Amino acid sequence: MIEEIRQILSTIEKDEEVKILYACESGSRAWGFASADSDYDVRFIYLRPKEWYLSIDLERKRDVIELPVTSNLDVNGWDLRKALLLFLQSNPPLLEWLGSPIIYLEKYSAAARMRELAERCYSPIACQYHYYKMAKGNYREYLQGEQVWVKKYFYVLRPVLAVIWLEREMGVVPTEFSRLVEGVVESEQVKVAIDGLLAEKRSGNELDYGPRIPVISEFLEREFERMEASEFERRLGRCPGERLNELFRIALDEVWCRGLTDVTLQPLRWNGLSSSPNEAPKQSGRLG
Repeated sequence: MIEEIRQILSTIEKDEEVKILYACESGSRAWGFASADSDYDVRFIYLRPKEWYLSIDLERKRDVIELPVTSNLDVNGWDLRKALLLFLQSNPPLLEWLGSPIIYLEKYSAAARMRELAERCYSPIACQYHYYKMAKGNYREYLQGEQVWVKKYFYVLRPVLAVIWLEREMGVVPTEFSRLVEGVVESEQVKVAIDGLLAEKRSGNELDYGPRIPVISEFLEREFERMEASEFERRLGRCPGERLNELFRIALDEVWCRGLTDVTLQPLRWNGLSSSPNEAPKQSGRLG
């Protein structure tokens, strides 16, 4: 399947006249709780020739590439400019792409530079709200009552653990579910229940509609109650747009002027110097 995916990416480059900078697995396979028949969710970041960006109708141009979804493949990607605009907002799915443990392709330096900046620039508050809303929505939809959609526990657990990770100021949320469990779940009873559920999922069991799992449900309920009642204060990452403009220009130069694929990274400049950004401002609020 890996070779098939890489061939699809090569065909996209030819048909769309783009260069793919980075391609990875997203979703359950990257998170680490895929079953044998799980789909492949391939995501990529690409760059078009310089002239494409030097046009008065740039804002009206399509900045995504999406292939028709098949029985086991979902392939789509974002233009680098779109990706950087979302990066400026600490877009969690993009950060998860950059942290994916399954990388199909990585050329040039753009993805590595974005990872470097992510540690300095991401906004914990923006990410917390994203994961909190995702967890609450999935919980309301799938895990109410004595009979629940069992496999949806993963889609509530992962964002809840991500919020805890951010609350503890442990950095950018890791893509792998196992790292979240090991990093923030303190109860051995909860860990054992999660491990059992993971084993069932990976073995191919359907995990559709069935009895709720009390240990996990009670853990989630306690965390939701705590999050809804807590005040929080976190530092906001501050990533000046000029840093991302510089990254974009470097990528254009690497791909279309020099044609490099193995690039030695030079640090991006903060305020014209190779140094850390100024101390970021604080923001406080309530999750409920």
